[in-house]
Formats: sequence, structure tokens, C-alpha cells
Amino acid sequence: MEKLTAQQYPLNLIQMLYPDIANELIERRRHDLEVRERLITEGKLFRGYNPEMEAVHLDNARRLQEIIVQIGWPAQEQVGEEASEAAWLIVQHAISLPSFMKSALALLKEQETGRTINPVNLAFLSDRIALFENRPQSYGTQFVDDEQGRLMPYQLDGSMGQVNQRRQTLGLNTVEERLVELTARMNVEQGEQPTIRERQLEQQEYDAWRRKVGWIST
Repeated sequence: MEKLTAQQYPLNLIQMLYPDIANELIERRRHDLEVRERLITEGKLFRGYNPEMEAVHLDNARRLQEIIVQIGWPAQEQVGEEASEAAWLIVQHAISLPSFMKSALALLKEQETGRTINPVNLAFLSDRIALFENRPQSYGTQFVDDEQGRLMPYQLDGSMGQVNQRRQTLGLNTVEERLVELTARMNVEQGEQPTIRERQLEQQEYDAWRRKVGWIST
């Protein structure tokens, strides 16, 4: 009998090609989000990059790097939809490893035609990298605080209308609608707002951190 390639298997059969890896990725995502929620409750998440959160992100990213060497990008064809989404979240949170995030983006783009890659994940990862590198974002997925602490979309590549059109092709709501959603969430999650001086110091620390890990050089 002719041996089928990964692309020729029915998706429901392929999902369990790597069940152990799938379960591990899902568990790592669960742990990441569990730590995040606990740090929010303790009021420790939003003043700089919390060391405990960074440790979780780094551990997950290093393990995902090993998995990619073993099976390639863990797309739906390898591990199922839930675990593949977990892999994307791990990359999205690997902000201390610029080279890994950028190589993962390149790998996802490369495999778009041969594997099931969620285009929304590509948009989010591309925008996140642009934010850390001080480049305009294409899909309006990244938001930052202004000097008064109000949430606003990070710099856009093109007009709001152009960005919203790109979002529409991916099934996303408008930047304006997303801003309303995130502002409501931020009001619930964040506690006392920092002063202007505290925000300035946080920005300096953020820029120093970006230089340290390699996002920017100056």
C-alpha cells in the first residue's frame, strides 16, 4: 500500500500523531495563563516584566524550540488545533527571545501553503514583533498606554481604514471595537494607575530591557 504523506491524512487521524507533545503544549499554555491570572490577582503583573512570568515564558519557549527541531512547526496536522494554538501562544509570549520569535514567524509563513496555519496568529505575531522593533503594525492587534494611561492602538501601517480592511479579511472586528473590549478588560485587571513620572521610568526600563535582549540597538 502506498504510504500517505502528512498532508494526505484526514485531519481527525493526524491530530494524534504526536499525542504526548500535544498534551504537553496544552499543559504549558494552561500553566502560563494560570500564573498570569495569579500575578494579576496579586497586583504583580503590570509594573515591568515580572521575573516569574518571564521564567515561565522562557521555559516554554526553549521546550518549543526542541519540539520544532523534532517535528517542525506543531501545526494542526501534527498535534491538533488546540495544541497548535498553544504553540502559537508560547511564541507570542517569548518576548525575551527576539530571534526565536522572528524565526517562528518565518517558519509559519513558509508552511502556510503546506500546513494548516491560522492567519490570525500570523497577524498577531507579526504585529508583536513590529511593536518591539519600533515599526508600524499592519493589523492593529497591539495596544499601548498613552501618557495618561489610556489604552490606544500602537502605531499603524497605513490609515485606520486600511488596517480595518486587513482585519476584516481575517475575520477580526475593527480596531475601534477591539479598543473598547481591551479597555473594559484593562479596567478590571489593573489596579492603581501609575503616575506620569512612574510611567516615564517604566518606559526607560522597557527600552533598557529591549536593548538587553536584542529588540533594539540604540
